[in-house]
Amino acid sequence: MIDERIGRNIDRIRQVVSALRAATGESRREITIVAVTKGRTVEQIKEVIAQGIAGIGENRVQEALVKYNALPHPRYAPRLKWHMIGHLQTNKVKEAVRIFDLIQSVDSPRLAQAISKEAGKINKQQDILLEVQTSPEESKFGLKPQEIPEVFKEISCLPHLEVKGLMTIAPFTDNPETSRPYFKMLRELSEKIDWRLEAGDRRPIVSMGMSGDFSVAIEEGANMIRLGRAIFSRP
Repeated sequence: MIDERIGRNIDRIRQVVSALRAATGESRREITIVAVTKGRTVEQIKEVIAQGIAGIGENRVQEALVKYNALPHPRYAPRLKWHMIGHLQTNKVKEAVRIFDLIQSVDSPRLAQAISKEAGKINKQQDILLEVQTSPEESKFGLKPQEIPEVFKEISCLPHLEVKGLMTIAPFTDNPETSRPYFKMLRELSEKIDWRLEAGDRRPIVSMGMSGDFSVAIEEGANMIRLGRAIFSRP
């Protein structure tokens, strides 16, 4: 059964994104929408893919594995990319490397080393983002902003690993403006790093902004946003 609500929500999101790009003077900035599908059904994910969303974000490896096996790529979307956006434990790295195209939540050199090792076993070049703890909340995972330059330098030398950018999660709040300084911090941090990306990558990924604050994130330079409620909930 087609969930028409999903299509309507995605249309609205795209309109907002387009307006924000124009307002910031960057109408050509490519902004990737990652659908956060934690707790969602395979049928709902199929509808998201049918609407042209190619990024599927999962928080848990085991849940992602079930959905991954139920959605063979050639049939549903050759461009489909799987994103690990939740905290990744080292004992789940082997399965994560097999499933995910982009692991957004790398928060330590030790985790990066484990990913590199497992990717090497299957001769895969694993794309990752460094998760930055931009807010002082103790419950948040991530590297401290001041750690990023040194950690980036350390893990950039690891084989079978490509650091594509940075990710952060702002504090949960009812006021999107509260997130602005944290998003600004991530964007400024990204601008200070010598990325030396492959020729096809025009700029590093700045992954920030969720359903409640993605507009502010785009204003502050996000080129990847992670949306769950905005896609799946009733307006």
